[in-house]
Amino acid sequence: MTDADKQTFLDTARRVISIETAALTALGDGLGAEFGEAVALLLSAKGRVIISGMGKSGHIARKIAATFASTGTPAHFVHPAEASHGDLGMMAQGDVALVLSNSGETPELADLVAYTRRFNIPLIGVASRADSTLIKQSDVGLILPKAEEACGTGVVPTTTTTMTLALGDALAVALMEHRKFTPENFREFHPGGKLGAQLSRVRDLMHVGEALPLIGATTPMSDALLEISQKGFGVVGVTDDSGALLGIVTDGDLRRHMDGLLDRTAVEVMTAAPQTIAPGALAEEAVAIMNQRKITCLFVADPEGSGAPEGLLHIHDCLRAGLG
Repeated sequence: MTDADKQTFLDTARRVISIETAALTALGDGLGAEFGEAVALLLSAKGRVIISGMGKSGHIARKIAATFASTGTPAHFVHPAEASHGDLGMMAQGDVALVLSNSGETPELADLVAYTRRFNIPLIGVASRADSTLIKQSDVGLILPKAEEACGTGVVPTTTTTMTLALGDALAVALMEHRKFTPENFREFHPGGKLGAQLSRVRDLMHVGEALPLIGATTPMSDALLEISQKGFGVVGVTDDSGALLGIVTDGDLRRHMDGLLDRTAVEVMTAAPQTIAPGALAEEAVAIMNQRKITCLFVADPEGSGAPEGLLHIHDCLRAGLG
């Protein structure tokens, strides 16, 4: 492999991206009132959004369906060929259909389109030809602008699939923003993986109840050491008579008060006014605080509450969840 070959590959990549970028710009510039009509139709669905396409358009349709479903718009993909063999039963009145076809003449879509017309299921068509059968049959038609396929031969779907995917993303985001879809909502659909971890709240990971290492202010340090050892976090929280968190005893505090340690009480050894975090804070925020302060755990307390510790978050809990 020569340097000239590698440069050719790089030139190809830049040409493809340039062609597709220009097409996306044309797509954005060409959108009109029909886009708003499509979003309104999707919002009106009492059932699900049924998304379909054949071949490469089918792959794009699957991705759009997944994006819709994970952002608050119930949706699923129906394969047009399977639809003719029973899967049309997956569609019902109250649904809205979003059908993708670059040419607008894909024969496998005929039965599905006819079904939507027969049972008054609203149909949004996406195609590159305004005079195509799909667009003529649709209640709302979204037209892809004429654009050069990036393959150079004009036969491999490249630019057109990129535009269709971007159009699907635009619909999904418009629906999200209208519904005021929040990160908390997003996490409900993404409890696993990195996204779920990043959106975890402190309350989702913290230790509570009997697991909390807590002692009173006047507790002898001999008992404090037992609590530290039994609970296994390497720390103990010190509370006043009302249950509010006064301080925390750490390994560092023990070393600093080694002389006569067992003759002292917790309040004499503790670090006062320790860093805490709210239960509703993102766990990522807790990790950042622990890393910055070089500590391994945080007591959890509502800043607007009584000051009583509600839980304890350890760095290991965050690491197990995929943070850090």
